[in-house]
Amino acid sequence: MLVWFSVTPIGTGSASVSRDVARALDAVTATGIRATTDASGTLLEGDWDACMAALRAAGDAVLEEAPRVSFTCKLDIRRDKPDQSGADKLASLDAARRETTA
Repeated sequence: MLVWFSVTPIGTGSASVSRDVARALDAVTATGIRATTDASGTLLEGDWDACMAALRAAGDAVLEEAPRVSFTCKLDIRRDKPDQSGADKLASLDAARRETTA
């Protein structure tokens, strides 16, 4: 399972979210789940329970300082390829792009 998410703290009185997001990412890392972060969000790779535990940890970490947190999530669940990673998906995309330019 792949879960892409971003968290937004609400009610902190600051336009900057980097400290709260850093706290969320530290909590995700502490769960031991495989996670890759880019400028827009974080991709989790694991089973349902591990991904949901990481999301909960991220939310709880933000709520330590913010009175409210908002999540944006996208879940990718495949029965035919349950262990497919984000890197696997990118490799498949790269191969398809090479085919279209050949």
